[in-house]
Amino acid sequence: MWMEDYEKLNNSEKEEFKHLANLLLSKTFITRDYYDLKESMMKVNPEYRFIERHFELFSDYFFYSGWAVLKDNQYGVISMENIYEYNRLKLDRSTTLMLYTIRLIYEEEREKISLRNEIMTTTGQIIHKMITMNIFRKKPSDRDISESLRLLSNHNLIQKISGQWEDADTKIMILPSVLFVLTNEKISRIHELLGTEEPMNQDEQETEQVMDTLRGEVEE
Repeated sequence: MWMEDYEKLNNSEKEEFKHLANLLLSKTFITRDYYDLKESMMKVNPEYRFIERHFELFSDYFFYSGWAVLKDNQYGVISMENIYEYNRLKLDRSTTLMLYTIRLIYEEEREKISLRNEIMTTTGQIIHKMITMNIFRKKPSDRDISESLRLLSNHNLIQKISGQWEDADTKIMILPSVLFVLTNEKISRIHELLGTEEPMNQDEQETEQVMDTLRGEVEE
């Protein structure tokens, strides 16, 4: 039972368990590696290591409330998934298409750089690719760009390295968790939608099915 393993923790570890259990529910993804802004270098995430050390405890604890805790050792990603497919965050079209573009950039750049799971880009490069691919007909407003990127960052899909979200030269690290939030099936469906004459005006129900990607709830 998870309670027996929990009681074996010292007081400090129990507090960390509570903190990280809530963080998993809030963030959906915890990545093994992150960029330390103060030291300007990649570091191993101590939160990831704690969950990794006590993975069975976290798995058993969440199992009783209908959640699965998943861990991918290759990419260094721990994630949460509701086994009943409840509590999912429906992204708006703009954020969904930005996420789609970010994943495309990730895949393309990883073919060039095989030593790391993280990929560097900029806000300008993301928007430029969206325009050249005819995903957007013109540059979105600074507010829309900022809100979309901030939401993706809140779920540990990207990390801002410098600048303001809406600035073209803002450096952004794409985290490997982006591979797990959009399945190949959903990527194919988005590609099909973009292949129509008016990809931004699809049937609402069909579009929501594609945008139903992250764990959580938001008000429409």
